[in-house]
Amino acid sequence: MKVIMKNIDVIAWFEQTKGPIPLKFRIKNKDESQTIIKIDKICFQKKEKLAGNPMIIFTCQSLINNVLTKYEIRYEINTCKWYLYKI
Repeated sequence: MKVIMKNIDVIAWFEQTKGPIPLKFRIKNKDESQTIIKIDKICFQKKEKLAGNPMIIFTCQSLINNVLTKYEIRYEINTCKWYLYKI
């Protein structure tokens, strides 16, 4: 997987006991078009600190262009921002 760390827009379900559960996200391409990716499966979830900022890390997989792809998205708790970290 390649580290890219790009801001993304996410639709997520929030539960009081579990926190956010991402459902799908939108990312801007190099040509300024946008791609929407539905999260098919959350394989793993953990909490971690990156540069002192607490984050929830999701390892997910989706069918992107008819290829099963694993990637990592991160939710920064203090700023409520989502990032596509690795793909």
